Amino acid sequence: MKKKIIITVICLVSVVAVLCAGFGIYVGDYYHAEPGAVEAFSTSEKITQRVIEDGVIAFEPNNPTAGLIFYPGGKVEYTAYIPLMKECASRGVLCVLVEMPFNLAVFDVNAAEGIKENYPETENWYVGGHSLGGSMAASYLGENEADFSGLVLLGSYSTVDFSAGDVEVLSVFGSNDKVLNREKYEENKVNLPADFTEEVIDGGCHAYFGMYGEQKGDGKATITNNEQIEKTAEIIKKFIKNETEV
Repeated sequence: MKKKIIITVICLVSVVAVLCAGFGIYVGDYYHAEPGAVEAFSTSEKITQRVIEDGVIAFEPNNPTAGLIFYPGGKVEYTAYIPLMKECASRGVLCVLVEMPFNLAVFDVNAAEGIKENYPETENWYVGGHSLGGSMAASYLGENEADFSGLVLLGSYSTVDFSAGDVEVLSVFGSNDKVLNREKYEENKVNLPADFTEEVIDGGCHAYFGMYGEQKGDGKATITNNEQIEKTAEIIKKFIKNETEV
């Protein structure tokens, strides 16, 4: 009997060890931000960049029109989205970029919790993200709908139903995006308000919302990384401006 127990324990420990090793390999293989490209990216307007807390970076313009809390894409280093946050901030949108455990937003869906309290003077807030980050931001919003004005989805879709609520939704994707599951994207449109805003960036791809290089399975962009980021920031600015002026 003791021998059987020992064998069972050894088998269980071995299975756990294999699973942990597999998980470690999976999360260890992620897209890194391109430091040179991120550092070289500059905006036309001066903004303040500061760390609110470990893994939470704010990009503060003077007199922001609204705030945006941003969830990074799955298996993408969060600093890859600094250029996009800078561009949005230079257009008057206070942006807060959050890091995710293991670079996967599923492990911290509530990452936006408490961030708004750092900026009591900013009334209108949005939450959003890229790819998996966008879907997880939607999940968070589903539980906190009364606290936000809207949702920003980049190469993403929502499985949470906002069709009957007051949440404003912006959905942006590149025309050459081959990572976004278009079938699921179309299926989940029913979860968005009938008047949601959809923008397609001509020549854009999935990866170019951030600066982390090419993504496996993605289409070939016919515009530059900088161009897609600038176009995206302009779309977000116009969306937020239209909603805050209503």
